[in-house]
Amino acid sequence: MDQPAISDYGFLSDCRSGALVGRDGSVDWWCPDRFDGPAVFGRLLDPEAGHWCLAPVAAGRPGHRVERAYRPDTLVLRTVHHTPEGSVAVTDALAAELGARGHRLGMSSPAVLLRTVEGLSGRVRMASDFAPRPDHGLLTPYLHDQPDGAVLAVAGATVLELRSDGPPLRAGPDRVRTEFDVAAGDTVGFTVAYGRTYGERPARLDPSTMMAETVQAWEAYRETHQYEGRYRDLVRHSAVVLTGLTYTRSGAVAAALTTSLPERIGGDRNYDYRYAWLRDFSMTLRALWVAACPSEASRLFAWAARSIGRPGPEPVPVLFGLEGERDISEHDSTHLRGYAGSRPVRFGNDAWRQRQLDVPGEMISAVWRLHHLLGDPLDEELREMVLGLADEVADTWHLPDRGMWETRDADRHYVSSKVLCWVAMDKAVALAPRLGERADARRWAAIRDEIRTSVLREGWNETVGAYTGAFGCREIDASALFLPVAGFLPATDPRMRATIEVIERDLGTDSGLVRRWDTDPAGFLLCSFWLVECLVLAGERERAEALFERVVGHANDVGLLSEQIDLHTGAQLGNTPQALSHIGLINAAWRLTDPTSD
Repeated sequence: MDQPAISDYGFLSDCRSGALVGRDGSVDWWCPDRFDGPAVFGRLLDPEAGHWCLAPVAAGRPGHRVERAYRPDTLVLRTVHHTPEGSVAVTDALAAELGARGHRLGMSSPAVLLRTVEGLSGRVRMASDFAPRPDHGLLTPYLHDQPDGAVLAVAGATVLELRSDGPPLRAGPDRVRTEFDVAAGDTVGFTVAYGRTYGERPARLDPSTMMAETVQAWEAYRETHQYEGRYRDLVRHSAVVLTGLTYTRSGAVAAALTTSLPERIGGDRNYDYRYAWLRDFSMTLRALWVAACPSEASRLFAWAARSIGRPGPEPVPVLFGLEGERDISEHDSTHLRGYAGSRPVRFGNDAWRQRQLDVPGEMISAVWRLHHLLGDPLDEELREMVLGLADEVADTWHLPDRGMWETRDADRHYVSSKVLCWVAMDKAVALAPRLGERADARRWAAIRDEIRTSVLREGWNETVGAYTGAFGCREIDASALFLPVAGFLPATDPRMRATIEVIERDLGTDSGLVRRWDTDPAGFLLCSFWLVECLVLAGERERAEALFERVVGHANDVGLLSEQIDLHTGAQLGNTPQALSHIGLINAAWRLTDPTSD
């Protein structure tokens, strides 16, 4: 299947939903209701699952060239098409609420996709092909011309309203096609507004006015984010991407915009990442704290605390829906062919059912990191949460689990999971004075020390000369790089230093990429950024800087990173844009700025 490369896509967001638009001018992914809702444009996963292409008629022919960039500190994307007849700029955005500024971005977004065409030189023939297919391509809508010139697309629970302030629109049997000329100085605007079939009619907005409002909303939002450390432009842009992945209504950060983009073309490790993972919590908080502002980190924490609720007999799931939904059961699509033929296509993620021992450590660490904002003493709900999670770790740390890579085979005693159990006990001890009479700091400290002894004894493999992925195994796993990052061992510890060297030798590449394990077909970007942090902590700053600069070179032309990079072609793989990759970039840049940061 001939599909655009993953790196060909730019990311649009209104902080409740997101869209992907290709270099060819086609919007191939948009779930307008919320990030994890049904797509109305799904060509990303099947050529027949819907798209909206707006580009010169000459696109793709000899003499056609594309340049694109975001407006600074925004997710408003400007694509310039140069053709033999002239040049045009297409600016794409998801509309902000009228007058939205600061942290109101995304609170009441109107769910409107804005596209404006500006003539720059000559006279260019443009074509628009609007072919929505709601419910992930299951539905072909009825198209209705309206007296005011709009076209309504209606199917199932979805209504889309296409408008133009330029060429007239006419409904075809299953799409709206139109061609028009744009001369230098001309501006033509389009909007597609989303609504519910049995709700109010979709919002009607002036494209030029709303484009200006959306730019101002993003710029005002970014004014609250101050970062003056190293690699400032890269960090600020990654912070904008994280903002774009934040579901503002709750504060949850989606792991990625997409589902089922493969780790290997034609492979079956294709998962739905449109949810929020607690495992990533402390790393996400640290990145928001460094590159964003405290209120964003606090809102994310409040979402997680509410989602967990009062700890009970069932273990805390590793991920939740964006409004705290716990049951996000997985199912395979039977009608979508998958990106480049990679099947299955999955909606939902059954990792929520797995036992993941590392989750409490992430949460208790987050409370410890933010305790000065959360109050002294902590309120009753936070005390109960920490006490419950600490007791859960005390009772279960010795059990096997599925590990941070969420394997779908057997449970094992993963080293990284045990380390985060140690983190949970260590931070619970530190928080004990704020937790009231039920805090059992002496017991927690004893268990913490027992976990540490177990990891140091069982996690080290003398034959391999490194800490391995799980107790009693010989498989090198890049998750061992997390030990110094989590503060479990200094990077200068002789065994830890040996582990870093083995991972560099056996899992690293000349391009700076680090695989998770030796059979992993691609470099995992977060692991590469962990290696940067480890080298800084080991006192090898120059090597760390050189590695960081090689790794960030894998971003696409508008600074977006997916989950993985193909070792042979350099192509981006996996769901995109990937929050953990941008979180890793921010945290590694800050480590290069301040090696003593925790």
